[in-house]
Parts: sequence; C-alpha cells; structure tokens
Amino acid sequence: MNRVKPSTKTSLKATPVNKKQTRKLTTKTTKVVKKATKIAPKTALLTTKRKMSTQNLPTQKLNMFRALTDAMDVAMETDNTACVFGEDVAFGGVFRCTTGLLDKYGSDRVFNTPLCEQGIAGFAVGLASAGSTAIAEIQFADYIFPAFDQIVNEAAKYRYRSGNQFNVGGITFRAPYGAIGHGGHYHSQSPEAFFTQVPGLKVVVPRDAAQAKGLLLSSIRDPNPVIFLEPKLLYRASTSDVPIGDWTLPLEQAEVVKQGSDITLVAWGSQMRVAEAAAKRAEETHGIKSEIIDLRTLLPWDQETVCASVAKTGRMLVTHEAPITSGFGAEVVATVQKKCFWNLQAPLARVCGYDTPFPYVFDKVYVPDAHRVYQGIIDTVKA
Repeated sequence: MNRVKPSTKTSLKATPVNKKQTRKLTTKTTKVVKKATKIAPKTALLTTKRKMSTQNLPTQKLNMFRALTDAMDVAMETDNTACVFGEDVAFGGVFRCTTGLLDKYGSDRVFNTPLCEQGIAGFAVGLASAGSTAIAEIQFADYIFPAFDQIVNEAAKYRYRSGNQFNVGGITFRAPYGAIGHGGHYHSQSPEAFFTQVPGLKVVVPRDAAQAKGLLLSSIRDPNPVIFLEPKLLYRASTSDVPIGDWTLPLEQAEVVKQGSDITLVAWGSQMRVAEAAAKRAEETHGIKSEIIDLRTLLPWDQETVCASVAKTGRMLVTHEAPITSGFGAEVVATVQKKCFWNLQAPLARVCGYDTPFPYVFDKVYVPDAHRVYQGIIDTVKA
C-alpha cells in the first residue's frame, strides 16, 4: 500500500468562515499545497515497518504532554512535509502539547485553524492526498463527532475506493479523551469504540509518557490514517524516562505489563493505572495473581497476546471508561469467548462506564475506579 506521487493539479478549498479568515486560510493552503506537490512521496519510509530499538538509548524524564511534543518535533525534523494544525496549536494548544513547534518550524508548518472540526479533518484529507504528512489536533475528543464524516467516509475509505491508486495514509488525528474529574458531558468522553468499527483506520491509545512518544511517532509514520487518543488525565500526571531522539514502538502489539496466573486484566490508556491498582490490592488481600495487558492499539487489536494469556489464566476482565454497551470491551470478550471457550473457568467480565451521559456531579461514581475493578476481580476468580 504505497503512497503514489501526487498530481500537480491537486487543490484544496477551505469553507469560508468570514472574509478575513478566508483570505488567511486560502493563502496558507496555497503555500502548503505548492510545497507538498514539489516533494516526492516517502514510499520507503511508509512501507518499512519500524521496530523498537534494542539499543540502550539515553533517556530524559518527561511528562506525557512533553513526550508528545518531543514525538512531533522528531517527526517534523525528519519529514519536511509534516504539518501540525488545529485550534490554538500555534501557541501550544490548551494542553501545551505543541509548545515551541511554531518557533522552530514556522507558520507554514504549524498553524491555527478555524474552530471547525469538520474543516480540520477535511483539510487533513486534502493535505495528505497531496503527499504531505498531516498531524491534525482535535482539541477534545468529545468534539471529534462533527469530523466523523470526513474521517469515516473520506480518510478511511480513500485508498480502497481508488483501488490503491491514491491514499491519505499520512494523517494522524490527535485528540485528548477521557475523564479528568471536572469535565462534564462535553470534555470527558471516550469515543474509541465509534472508530474501531471502521476498516481503513487504526486506533491507538498510550498509557504513559514513554508509550505516548513511541506510539505517536509510529502512528505519524504509519501508512494508514490513525486516530491517536491521548488520556488527558495523564498529560501531567504521567512522568517516565523517555528515550531521546528518534524512537518508536510497534503498533498492533499489546504488551503484557505484569505476569500472573489467576486472571487476565485487559485495559488501555488511563484505565491501565486503575487495573494495576486493583490487581495490587487483590494480590495483597486474596493472593490473586493478575496478568495485566495493555492493548495499546485497539484497531487492529492483538488477539494472539490476549488469547494466549486467557488460555493460561482461564479468566478475563476488561475495563474501560466508555459506556459498557457496545464498548470495545464487548468485542474483546466476544472474540476471547469464541477462541478460548474450552480454557475458560469463569464467565468473562467487564467493568466499564455506565450507560448514561457523562455526569458532572457524579464523575467519581461513573468512572470505573480501582474498587469496582477489584470487586470484579474477586467475583470472577471466586465464581
């Protein structure tokens, strides 16, 4: 699935907001498109699978938002077609993830957009179709829904509908998701399951700062459009030793972060911390040894790693913040039920958000915390 050289006739049109904004956006669009059409496609870069380095790289202590900045910095330094754009990204964004990029790479490659998620996604599709690497920020994942049509019906299907003649694999949509304690209905949602049903996309969620850098850089370089969901609760709360320089982690591979023998716990993103806390308590109080798996990539997800673990433990619990009905945990449970049926010693369990809009006042009740996951572990093992 190689990226082909773009036609010099390619053009992008921005939907007018007002005359002043239209003139600025049209001028910037013209500059970006002219630049993109002059650059040959990065075929070798996109079709070569990069593996995690085995070298002992030097590290630096970074929190998650700084690790994400570092990943975008490396991407832009090694790919002169890469552009970062979205609402307020020029001055660093609301979570400061793009701080310093404008000063280093200039306003042709780092720029603000109108407050229009559909326009951001549509611009990303056009930019990627012209051969550039588009790193689009949706300020909050809750507001990705106006862009749903552009992502699902355009970006995801672009290669398929052209018979592999064209593609927009150079797109990465970054979006902060999940509960933060005071976000209410419109700044707390976890929309990952909406996108895991879309062939042509990849969906990636990191659990800490180091994972965020390695997975984001791999997502930007992957030859498919990627939805990269960032747990905003961990932007400053997660700090780890992050390798310096050009360092990636493989997509589509889950990671067993803790070995165990009694039950398999599956989670992703910020819910990994919850699963680890619950597992620790279950071991201290009941001697239950949990095997914990971070999926990391939800589409496509690593069925082999999960099923191998369940075949060993005989039990599984999946936990995520999104509502339980039709959440991605249901897909994991259905697959494991089918593939590991004769290994199961207890019904498979899910501990998830409730089937309600995210409640501002009852935030702590809604979010599946360590106590609920702990109780789910006990109930499943003792079943």
